[in-house]
Amino acid sequence: MRLYDECVGVPTVPSESTERSRRIRSWVIVILTNVFSLVFLALALHKADLPRIWGEIRRMHWAWVSFAATADVMVYLLHGWRWRLMLRPIKRIPYLQFVRAIYAGLYANEVVPLRAGEVIRCFLLSRSSGVPISVAFASAVIERIFDGIWLMSFFLLTLHVGHLPRVLVTGGYLLGAVIVLCALVLGYGMYAREQSITLFFDFSMPAWFNTLIEDLHLIGHSRFLYYAFFVSGLYLIAQVVPIYAVIRAYNLTEPFAASFTMMVLLRLSAVVPQAPGNLGSFQWVAAKSLMLFGVLQAHAYRFSIVLWSILTLPLIAVGFVVVLFAGVSMAHLHRQAASAAAGRNNGEATP
Repeated sequence: MRLYDECVGVPTVPSESTERSRRIRSWVIVILTNVFSLVFLALALHKADLPRIWGEIRRMHWAWVSFAATADVMVYLLHGWRWRLMLRPIKRIPYLQFVRAIYAGLYANEVVPLRAGEVIRCFLLSRSSGVPISVAFASAVIERIFDGIWLMSFFLLTLHVGHLPRVLVTGGYLLGAVIVLCALVLGYGMYAREQSITLFFDFSMPAWFNTLIEDLHLIGHSRFLYYAFFVSGLYLIAQVVPIYAVIRAYNLTEPFAASFTMMVLLRLSAVVPQAPGNLGSFQWVAAKSLMLFGVLQAHAYRFSIVLWSILTLPLIAVGFVVVLFAGVSMAHLHRQAASAAAGRNNGEATP
């Protein structure tokens, strides 16, 4: 992986020890997240009383199952619309390019650990549209802040439901603090003058950073940013629909509030990088959410396994087709995206 010094234009190569340390750190994180996932998955399987699941699956309403799977795939079209609105002041990019990048990223999140799909989708959009990769990453961060603001608002509504798991309540408040901090930093980047930023850091910024600040100014002063914020709320609320449909398909009678609470807690738990598909933690959070509404433990865990399958397998199928038509392997795409991200962090802004 080659890096470039923006000041002198001389290529530099990371030392072997630096690369080794980076690989070791990555493997340690991957191993820990997978162990974490396996522990929670084993817990879910142990408590689910699995022999009963086949009879419940046979009695499911498959029209609701089809609707849930379709709705879960289609909801990400709102994600593409939001991303397009956000980058419209920078460049007019065909909507299909956003959709393709998002579904490829979702596929990566389901098969690669640590939510690598976020990096991959930004890389794909940058490569296909010519938008600087630093701007693509910045727009993704803005998306997460918007999601976080709406998610925290919804989280506060769920606090009256009952005794939420302590770890999720604590995580919710920590997420709120991180969102405020990130919003302040990005807000400063969007609205502060470039000269004041240079004075604040007390050194001359590289060219890629100046491009990023200029584009952030365009995004921050555009009405489309506010449109994107409201689409973010719609995007989160739409994710309740497939969960509610699976509840109906599984012959449960819990109210819509149970689906809403489950969506909020699942999104909250997904903030932390985890194993592919959030396997394990997904089942634990989904089951705990249903148990708040009086569903028996074993029944709730069986439902969580079915819910994960219905919401995950169609996304894997759609993402696989998108990556297949892109003509690259996921491993190769992951390496390219990681290299591009590292290049951005070291002064190389080109995809």
